[in-house]
Amino acid sequence: MTAGTHPAVESGPDEPSVDATTAARRSVRTGLAGLAGAAANGLLGFLLVVVITRGYGTVGSGTFFTAVGIVTVTAAVCTLGAETGLIWMLPRRRLGGRGDAARVLPVALLPPLAAAVVVGLVGVVAAGALGPRLLGAGADVGGTPLIAASFAAVPLVVAMTLLLAVVRCVRPIRAYVGVQSVLVPVARPVLVGVAAVAGGGVLLGLTGWLVPAALAVGVCLALVTGPLGVGRGAALRPERADWSAFWRFALPRAASAAIDASAVWVGVLLTSVLAGQADAGVFGAVGRYILAGQLAMQGLRVAVSPQLSRLLGRGERAAAAAVHRHLTSWALVLSWPVYLLLAVFGLGFLELFGPEFTVGATAMTVLALAMLVNTGVGNVQSLLLMGGRSGLHLTATVTGLLVTVSLGLWLIPVYGVTGAAVAWAAGIATENLVAFGCARAVLGQPLLDTTLLRAAAGVVVGVGVASLAGVLAGGRGIPGLVVALSVLAVGCVGVVTVPDVRRFVRVTMSQLRGDVEVASAAAGATSTSSKGR
Repeated sequence: MTAGTHPAVESGPDEPSVDATTAARRSVRTGLAGLAGAAANGLLGFLLVVVITRGYGTVGSGTFFTAVGIVTVTAAVCTLGAETGLIWMLPRRRLGGRGDAARVLPVALLPPLAAAVVVGLVGVVAAGALGPRLLGAGADVGGTPLIAASFAAVPLVVAMTLLLAVVRCVRPIRAYVGVQSVLVPVARPVLVGVAAVAGGGVLLGLTGWLVPAALAVGVCLALVTGPLGVGRGAALRPERADWSAFWRFALPRAASAAIDASAVWVGVLLTSVLAGQADAGVFGAVGRYILAGQLAMQGLRVAVSPQLSRLLGRGERAAAAAVHRHLTSWALVLSWPVYLLLAVFGLGFLELFGPEFTVGATAMTVLALAMLVNTGVGNVQSLLLMGGRSGLHLTATVTGLLVTVSLGLWLIPVYGVTGAAVAWAAGIATENLVAFGCARAVLGQPLLDTTLLRAAAGVVVGVGVASLAGVLAGGRGIPGLVVALSVLAVGCVGVVTVPDVRRFVRVTMSQLRGDVEVASAAAGATSTSSKGR
């Protein structure tokens, strides 16, 4: 990686500098805000899925999830990677009326919005032909209008995605959280629930899902004009160098961004076409739990991606690696208990959606185990992207997608939702391991340390004991899950009494308060533990 023009104080590959300590402390503070938003988003997203599955059943929810998948995948393709380009470029520009950040807006927004309008119009015209192919038996619940509405909404979703990326860079994290993690997810279950209760069908429910996106676009526009200096003298006319610099980074990201954003929806669409709407509905419900387990990763990624861009832009690789290791440990501690419980008690979790969804229990176990790999390596994709290595990120995501699709075409027709889960799990593991290897080679810094390994071992042992107690007492359904959660809660209270754990909590709280001396001591301990790795 090429060093920036303003390098930090040199530090060895295993010795975080003062900049690394400061960056890690700042990452904790912003990370907590991101985590709070992700938690709210996940809880409300789960509520939305409950509304959909309870309101429409397996076939109706499969049709609903397929329509959402069309919007999500198509919008992700049309975005052309520009949302990540904004997060990469804006932190490196000057804000305000005399700054050059506003010049990025036409560069980043116009091509994706033009692509979205063209693709949306083509999709609306072709809706009659696409409906029976994508929805199959679900086409009799308004297939053509549903497909047309899905494609017509693509420009709206693209605009929301891009403007949220701008908000993420030019406003405090709480502004982004307020729109992306509160406004949109609060409105969606309410509006979809009203549609379901009114008996308006899937089309009206999809409309309820889309309306909050329009609200978000309006709020984002109001939030970004001030910091960018729009209307206060900021130049909006880009230079030729702006176009080349932005799209040289963003275009290789376009395909990987589409794959990342579509994630579970590729599986839903494949399952819908190859196995039917009922299996697609079950897979969508399973996918909601799997994505909910990523709350910690998503919240931390949202908070620190601009920070990683600044650090790597200045060539401070040791500081960026220190931030990565620090946040990976937190993500693992927060995420692995969720996935281990999902793996063991998938039956109990799916019973909350209704008895017809419990056929996805095996799929839940397979995907939960694969996500241990995802969270275990941390946000290596962000390291690649914020370091300007979107080509390497594309290599990892395309490799994972090829594995997912090829296995899906083979397994889904025979094994249905379980086959879809195996295909996606293999793709998840492949993508993350390839990305980890690339990030480690590019940074030349250790991305794992003994602190993370000890945390992983402790989580596996603790959750394993609680899960065993739950299975023995109540099986793998809801009763066993309740027992396991109770044992785990008691164990967590007991762990807090351990001196080392209490010391770690005190250090973390000191970091949150900005205590430099304590934070420096903590960073020094981390440096020692990771030497030679």
